[in-house]
Amino acid sequence: MDCRQMLAWCGSRGGGAGLAAGVVLAWAGVVMAEEEAGVDGPAEPTLTVEATPGEAEADAPPTVNGEANGQADGEAVVETGSAFRLPGLTVIGTREAEFALPGAGSFLDVDDIRTQNYDDINRVLRKVPGVYVREEDGFGLMPNISLRGADMGRTSKVTLMEDGVLAAPAPYSAPAAYYSPTVGRMEGVEVLKGSSQVRYGPHTTGGVVNYLSTSIPSERRGYTRTSYGTDNDIRVFTHYGDTFDTDMGRFGLLLEGYFRSNDGFQRIDATPDFRDRGRTGFTKIEPMLKLSWEPDGDIYQQFEFKAGYTDLDADISYLGLTRADFRSDPHRRYAASRFDRIQTEQWRTHVRHYIEPSESFNLTSTVYYNEFDRNWSKLHDLQGAYTYDDGTVVNNPSLAAALAGGGTALDALRGNGAGTLRYRDNKRSYYSWGAESIGEFLFETGGLDHRLAVGVRYHEDRVRRFQHDTVYTQNADGVFVGRAAGAPGSQDNRRADTQAIAVFVQDEMSFGDWTVTPGIRYEHLRQSFENFNTGDSGSGNLDLVAGGVGVTYDFTDEWMAFGGAYVGFSPPEPQSRITQGVKEETSLGTELGLRYQHDSGAFRAQSTYFFTQFDDLLVRDYVGAGGGAGDESVGRIRTHGIELSLEYDAGIANGWGFRNPYYVAATWTRARLASDTGSANPESIFSGGQRGNRVPYVPEWAITLGTGIEFEKFGFFINGIYVDETYTTASNTRQQVNVDGEPDARFGTTDSHFLLDLSAHYWVTENAKLFAGVQNALDREYVASRHPHGARSGAAMFAYMGVEVNW
Repeated sequence: MDCRQMLAWCGSRGGGAGLAAGVVLAWAGVVMAEEEAGVDGPAEPTLTVEATPGEAEADAPPTVNGEANGQADGEAVVETGSAFRLPGLTVIGTREAEFALPGAGSFLDVDDIRTQNYDDINRVLRKVPGVYVREEDGFGLMPNISLRGADMGRTSKVTLMEDGVLAAPAPYSAPAAYYSPTVGRMEGVEVLKGSSQVRYGPHTTGGVVNYLSTSIPSERRGYTRTSYGTDNDIRVFTHYGDTFDTDMGRFGLLLEGYFRSNDGFQRIDATPDFRDRGRTGFTKIEPMLKLSWEPDGDIYQQFEFKAGYTDLDADISYLGLTRADFRSDPHRRYAASRFDRIQTEQWRTHVRHYIEPSESFNLTSTVYYNEFDRNWSKLHDLQGAYTYDDGTVVNNPSLAAALAGGGTALDALRGNGAGTLRYRDNKRSYYSWGAESIGEFLFETGGLDHRLAVGVRYHEDRVRRFQHDTVYTQNADGVFVGRAAGAPGSQDNRRADTQAIAVFVQDEMSFGDWTVTPGIRYEHLRQSFENFNTGDSGSGNLDLVAGGVGVTYDFTDEWMAFGGAYVGFSPPEPQSRITQGVKEETSLGTELGLRYQHDSGAFRAQSTYFFTQFDDLLVRDYVGAGGGAGDESVGRIRTHGIELSLEYDAGIANGWGFRNPYYVAATWTRARLASDTGSANPESIFSGGQRGNRVPYVPEWAITLGTGIEFEKFGFFINGIYVDETYTTASNTRQQVNVDGEPDARFGTTDSHFLLDLSAHYWVTENAKLFAGVQNALDREYVASRHPHGARSGAAMFAYMGVEVNW
């Protein structure tokens, strides 16, 4: 059996041969390359590496075996300015590589993150058109990200990755991500939309967000960035790395540490037994280790090992405010939320191998393992009977109902009335692991140049819920006088598992000025669940297919048109699928765009029209109010819009000797329900939705713009963010009542708002600079969200100063 027969056999075996496919691809590629080239293999790739102050990205990508690098397919080593990244780590590679994408995408480099000292992914992603975010905690700890109108609840419709590895705790079994990589420790963020995302899953209706962690430097280097700011905000980010040659090859090392603490910008109402009003902040600790090895040999290859850990302890709450209290003090928190706290731990590791046996073949293989444990202990609801302002007597009201209804229920939340408060320990454990191989082949057929990518991945993940309630009795002064704790696991004790085999094939075919990139993705899921309290259990299979084609045409070296069509999917979580027959979400998207990139790098522009049809839209866990309600299918959505991105540097264009950049990222969106949602559950964010209504939390206009001036030693920058008002539920009501006509503070609108961020820096020496700035410099107060329970504000004005040192 020759190598081609072996490849065909492996494909015919389906999922059972998934783990072996990577080895077969490697062996087959080497043999095929030797057969075609008649040589043992090429020399080590040529790498051009140049370190720059502040980790600025190189102006142009390097070459590997004489080929331009940094393509969206991740086919070769990508320079970062400090070293290089292996294929598989990136989905775009460099800012310059955006120009060749077969669909819309954006690459944000280290300057996009650190110029304004951002540590909030919501702020960073505002620079990407077509991305919508819903703020929740003011820090970006629990982001809600949506691309092109997909449901944004807990970023559950986005394929979230770090260095090309799935980062959500259980992306199949529990995709609502209560974890997001910390953008403050990253050196880049990549976003893919449209037909260019077919290589990545499992959530292809929403797109890809890939965080890029610090690379191993090409030579000995240290870096430290520290800052101090409002609310006792302390940040320390440091890393040290080196690469050195030995008789066994080239070794690399990176040690990194990230620390941040903040006392919080909110204040909790005091009670006789509670005076720590400022306990609304968080502490985060993140160490990381990376190792690399490039063995000596005729065939270039590299191994990389990465291990990271995150510990988060945050005093944040689901509970919001009433309208009146928000207008009086938007940063207030009610006394009943004083013990709300989330503690999380996350371990992440991967081993990656890259081999390039010839100019016509390379293979990237990765094995990864992640664990995530969290316990969000927080106020869940009120127990007993209460009287609203209108005299209605209710039993066991939800928090949102108490906020809108007022009366004795609201008194209990404020801590100035008697009541019975139920808290819930939402304790959950997650793990995921997998192995994948992606082989890329370069060949010609007739007048076509092909870059064929074939990938296979085996993945497992699990979520285990083990939750209980604790009920506190509160007197008229807000003092807890009684406590009754449930047994561990008594409220919820269940698990869900998914085993997934994913395969994709994508062929980038070039002829003349045209490039056509068709691709297809297939996933086979084996899902199961078990409820240990009720004895219910079940299992089932699900097969999913996605695919699309992207086309580019080069008018000149500077102008390109692109377009594409693609089918996407997002699988439901196991229990909803098995017990309720909830279907997978599917989508059909099209896009058409135009790009311009000046040779000097002084001007870049991209404009895209998109149209996406979502069918059987999945809504995760209703309003995020807890209780593990599962997924709900709410019908069809149609969304279309225009994305515009402009970057211009007048200093470079005119040869002024200093930089004067300007940028705009603007999105106009019309996102509407294409059918009545049919949701009878008043807890659902889509309940009461009628055809033609607006999709919740998708603004019509979102615009980010900025400018700056940067000399050799001094720089000053301004960034402005405008976001339109949005409805917070599909019922599109401004009244705080749900579909049953009952009070509910989650119904209504957000506020349109404009935020202004300012920053400046000064290079004291060649390797050290001082920086300072203000975020939300106008101190705007606005309703950023009404979920999970009631009006929530964005972050208050935040000022900071710090020092950055390369050593």
